[in-house]
Amino acid sequence: MRPIHPARAVSAHPIRTRIAATALLLAPLAACSAGTSGGGGADDGKPGGGKDRPATVTVTPSGAKAPAGKPVTVDVRGGTLVKAVVTDAEGRSLGGERSGDTAWKSARKAAPGTTYTVRTTTRTPDGTERTDESSFTTAPADRVNKVDWRPGAATTVGVAQPLSLVFDHPVTDKAEVERQLKVTVPDGTEGSWGWIKDYSGRDRVDWRPKEYWKPGTEVRLDARLNGTDSGDGGWFVRDYSTHFTVGSRQIVKVDLDAKRLTLERHGETVRSIPVSGGTPGGKKRSWGGTTVLMAKEGTINMNSETVGLGDAYDKMVDYSMRLTWSGMYAHAAPWNAQHMGRANRSSGCIGMDTPDASWFYGQVRPGDPFEITGGDTKGVPDPGNGFGAWNLSWEEWQAKSALR
Repeated sequence: MRPIHPARAVSAHPIRTRIAATALLLAPLAACSAGTSGGGGADDGKPGGGKDRPATVTVTPSGAKAPAGKPVTVDVRGGTLVKAVVTDAEGRSLGGERSGDTAWKSARKAAPGTTYTVRTTTRTPDGTERTDESSFTTAPADRVNKVDWRPGAATTVGVAQPLSLVFDHPVTDKAEVERQLKVTVPDGTEGSWGWIKDYSGRDRVDWRPKEYWKPGTEVRLDARLNGTDSGDGGWFVRDYSTHFTVGSRQIVKVDLDAKRLTLERHGETVRSIPVSGGTPGGKKRSWGGTTVLMAKEGTINMNSETVGLGDAYDKMVDYSMRLTWSGMYAHAAPWNAQHMGRANRSSGCIGMDTPDASWFYGQVRPGDPFEITGGDTKGVPDPGNGFGAWNLSWEEWQAKSALR
């Protein structure tokens, strides 16, 4: 028998030693990767698996030219959403609220041409919280729509004053725009928006109460239009707001047949003065129905050519109070003094002696209604020719809302 060589007998032990050493080195590596790999973790049934993995946060929209006009959403996987805040470069928040434990949606829409920062705080199953920050920028607007509004902020107005917004460009998605308009009245006054054409031809929306405002009412408008697409007219890129107080219940009653103007305050006659209205039988007749004092313009130039009456007059007129966009005023008319209280001989306005006009001008305020009656008028002005919504029944006005 051949004897066993000593070297061969010893050579097997180093191999076993290397294998054992390799196994020891691999063991801790496998334990580390179980908590961070996509296939293991809390779902593999092993104690503690995956608890140190951060939650995955998805923000929509994203990117450098993200679409505007939609809310921002946040979705979380592998954890709980504790908080989400979306702000623009000026620190204004879009607001929003959670849906369950893993989702959030902004209350406002993303506006065009704006960079937003999204900050989220998440919590993993083991209780670890983490805050992440990301950003996105929306594509710029191809066209911007702007708004003119009445009345101005912090003013006191008459009981017939509507809220009125006139748009630079057409509004084809009227319902979506109307949804963003919030009127706050503490006493729960019933009212409605109505879409009309302004005298300028532009789209306009007015809010009027069912009946004249109650004196002392505080009214606020929040037009949360930033990020709203008006349709063909383009995007709104800012919000608008105004607030005003309703003053005394003043009603101006003009009887063209009697040639008298009477100011009533809280149901009591303050004063009645003689006037001369528009000349009967033609283009110089006055408007009837209810008009609203739009503005007190003081001394202005009145030119008959601007209202389609040729070269009948061109003069400076004192105590001018505008009633329609088409050029009907109440004002001082000393050149017509012989007709005050006797005959209607104006070119359509309500004229009075200068002392009466001075007194009256100091009594009234924008928003006061002029209720004009008489047997020979031009009818009632269109709702967009001044503030003529009061010439429609409540049902007719409600039907002009885009949300009816």
